Amino acid sequence: MKQIKQLNKGVKYMLFASFIFAVMGAFAKLASEHMSSLEVVFFRNIFGVVFIGYALYKTPMVQSGGKPFLLFFRGLMGFLALLTYFYNIAHIPLGDAVTYSKTAPIFTAVFAWFFLHEKLSFNSWIAVFIGFLGIILIAKPTGMGFSKYDILGIFSGIGAALAYTSIRELKNYYDTNMIVLSFTLVGTLGPILLFVFSHYFYIEELDFMLGRFVMPSGIVWFYVVSLGVLGTLSQYYMTKAYGETKAGIVGAVSYSNIVFAIVVGLFLGDALPSFMTTCGIVLIVAAGIMVAKAK
Repeated sequence: MKQIKQLNKGVKYMLFASFIFAVMGAFAKLASEHMSSLEVVFFRNIFGVVFIGYALYKTPMVQSGGKPFLLFFRGLMGFLALLTYFYNIAHIPLGDAVTYSKTAPIFTAVFAWFFLHEKLSFNSWIAVFIGFLGIILIAKPTGMGFSKYDILGIFSGIGAALAYTSIRELKNYYDTNMIVLSFTLVGTLGPILLFVFSHYFYIEELDFMLGRFVMPSGIVWFYVVSLGVLGTLSQYYMTKAYGETKAGIVGAVSYSNIVFAIVVGLFLGDALPSFMTTCGIVLIVAAGIMVAKAK
């Protein structure tokens, strides 16, 4: 009975985190109508710096350190993944953008096998193949290949996977708050540097990572504050979920985020996914659950 109660807690926490994450995506989409994706990332992360900074003030870190370059790499990959994710949110249906980002566990399994020499079972390799097939069905590449949004969407999954893979090594050297802080700090300072660069040089092909800073006003302040608060809350409840229930179960439940995102996207004017896109989403969810089950 106690195990069932803990399972229910973990599932509830993850469902709530997934719903909050989908709503956060809606605010990111609304904010993107008034500012660049770069600025949306800046406001998303600056709230994280404040919250994590306060947590570190209340509870000092206990760590050995010694991997500064890997720590920076984790922050950089997380920042780039979030940047491409928010750019896609601004330009394609919310459900599609979230689905691309949810390919991260599939890529993480491959990177952990390649870089950390973790064993990958036969079923896991089947899951990876199914996941890649799902990506192709969503992207629907033409004779010209993948579109810009498809490439950035796939990178949002790869970047997040590289960040997650590095965390597996970093947790042996750093406090969890320090690892999260590396992401929020790079995600705050990175946009500032790119704002300066964009002031002097603007390359159309790199519009997903460039932009001018526009001071929010009126309702836009509500969008960016909600974005920051909901982003932090989703991370908090996601962490609580993994603390209550087995990672495989929680990881599988996290795919509810795609369903929530599709529903929220409909309220924002997104069209229902096509049959082929729906098939792709189902395959990616199935692959993710298979990988989670293997863990």
